[in-house]
Amino acid sequence: MRLRNIKNKKEIIENSKYIILNPKEYKGKWNDLFGNNNPIYIEIGMGKGKFIIENAMKYKNINFIGIEKYDTVIAKALKKVENYKMENLKLIRIDAKELNDVFNKEIDLIYLNFSDPWPKERHQKRRLTHKNFLKIYDELFRIDKCIILKTDNKSLFEYSVCSFSNYGYTIKNINVDLHNSDENDIITTEYEDKFVNNGNIIYKVMCIKNEV
Repeated sequence: MRLRNIKNKKEIIENSKYIILNPKEYKGKWNDLFGNNNPIYIEIGMGKGKFIIENAMKYKNINFIGIEKYDTVIAKALKKVENYKMENLKLIRIDAKELNDVFNKEIDLIYLNFSDPWPKERHQKRRLTHKNFLKIYDELFRIDKCIILKTDNKSLFEYSVCSFSNYGYTIKNINVDLHNSDENDIITTEYEDKFVNNGNIIYKVMCIKNEV
């Protein structure tokens, strides 16, 4: 997908109070940055930020960090978030492969929303639910490991459920048609709204790996 450029993206990114330009310097110190010991939830691939912003607005006792690797996308999210005043939200610009350089046993939950499905078999290692990424996530979690995934891609959904299970996660909740289920109070992403309006089925899975 080609990303449409945004004017002044460099200035937007450099001047926002919500973005952390040097995230690797806060490894092991994210609760200090937030000024509390509240749980930290991250969204890997936050897109334009609708999901993470609405969560931060609703759940003030949770710290949220949105992660995105594309300048253009994160600049759009920053333009949106500047309309609000939230002490429990930060955004960082980094590739998911570098997450071990940013966090050390500090995260309580990971959101994976509408990640690139990388449909070709030879590209499966690029999927954010591949075991190589699950190994990266191992070092991020504070205690128990919890991942929530949403996607409109059935193949990615099925692959991810198997990947989680094979890696030792327990499937706690699974939904094969989220927006036609009895689940209430769904916070959506921009992509999700578009997909639902087009009649796409949305899949969701929550999995947990308890540490003893």
